[in-house]
Amino acid sequence: MLPTIATGNVGSALAGEFEVANSLRFDDGSSDYLSKTFASAGNRKTWTWSGWVKRATLSTNYILFSAGTSSSHLRIYDDDKIGIGISGTGNFKSSGVIRDTSGWYHIVYKVDTTLASNRVTLYINGSVFFQTDAGYSLNADTTFNNNIQHYVGHDTEESSWFFDGYLAEVCFIDGQALDPTSFGEFDEDTGIWKPIDVSGLTFGTNGFYLDFENSGSLGADVSGNGNNFTVNNLTSIDQSTDTCTNNFCTLQTLRPGVEGTLTLSDGNLSATKTGTGTWFASYGSMGVSQGKWYYEIKFTSATGITEWVVGWGATEIFSYANETRNIVGYTTGSDGEVYTGKTSTGSTSANYGSFSNGDIMGIALNLDDEQISIYKNGTALVTDFDYTTVGTVPYDTNGYVTPKVAHKNTGSVSVNFGNPPYSISSGNSDGNGYGNFEYSVPSGYYALNTKNLAEFG
Repeated sequence: MLPTIATGNVGSALAGEFEVANSLRFDDGSSDYLSKTFASAGNRKTWTWSGWVKRATLSTNYILFSAGTSSSHLRIYDDDKIGIGISGTGNFKSSGVIRDTSGWYHIVYKVDTTLASNRVTLYINGSVFFQTDAGYSLNADTTFNNNIQHYVGHDTEESSWFFDGYLAEVCFIDGQALDPTSFGEFDEDTGIWKPIDVSGLTFGTNGFYLDFENSGSLGADVSGNGNNFTVNNLTSIDQSTDTCTNNFCTLQTLRPGVEGTLTLSDGNLSATKTGTGTWFASYGSMGVSQGKWYYEIKFTSATGITEWVVGWGATEIFSYANETRNIVGYTTGSDGEVYTGKTSTGSTSANYGSFSNGDIMGIALNLDDEQISIYKNGTALVTDFDYTTVGTVPYDTNGYVTPKVAHKNTGSVSVNFGNPPYSISSGNSDGNGYGNFEYSVPSGYYALNTKNLAEFG
């Protein structure tokens, strides 16, 4: 069994506790990756790769780290197992799977071919997950750490295997086979594996440390070695504050819609529906039972603006097919109504307003006072509406609701839980300083992340 998966600290940051400021969001549909050719070979027998990983898609081959044109790589396979490929030798992978798209994994790939056994070890969240001698003979030189092209998020041998998700705290250690304790530790109170400050490590000649904190140079190496990576198809928009010390909500694919699931991209923050007549939906990766929460949604297609239903719903599938039920939220149809319902749907009779391509809807849910407010481009359409007067609140059996997006026609939206997949012109955070929103966050409302959940959720 894996140790507890890191989903960020469960409490507020303690004095002196290490915080990761940024991650980098990779989208396989945009062919995002980083690349670097070392000037000379380093230690090809002994080295360590470490990175924090938040997956976006499942059942897909993608590469975390690779080297060479006939590539050796660290890979997540289409059966959701993790393993390595060795040029000219073959593939070796774990028996266990990593299938969480809501939280962060810490992965360490340690190689030392001078050892008599266990020359390759993969660690997940501080513990051994996969170990092998196969592929690397005693004292063999690996493809890695040679003066050839290296990639983060890509493999030249398989042109479609681009990484899809988030990476943080990516390190390469030239000349040392380090255990996970050089990069993380178990929290004394929660038992969760968490990152520690790695800036004091000895990285070696070809070593690098990518912290993704420089939006103008996302491939910058901050180890002191100057082993900067070339950025390919990534922009400053892909810099994120969704990290292994403060995990933000995204949409997710494990909970399907009743009739179908929206197609997700941009780190599970953009959703697309193709075709008409059926309701496809996606739900958020975090649920709440109390507190005041805010997120924004941008309409990003010229067609299909109507028939979106957005807001909050239960994580369970109830015994009906219509996704307009199981919602506390707003419909963008011609009526522009507030909907509330669980096994049946109630709605307001007022027409509050419609939305067009490029408009941003703000959704503020007050679970403490059972109210919802809806904003259009920063202006309130509905303020502190008592949604219990319309219908039954769609809590799941554990008393939680989670963000929900559903659509009947062809169209697309992008959801901003505080880490937008699109450019923000103004920039607004919540009262705790979290999130990057286009419009002011209503007073007392918060972005949906683990720091705020620990305090208010």
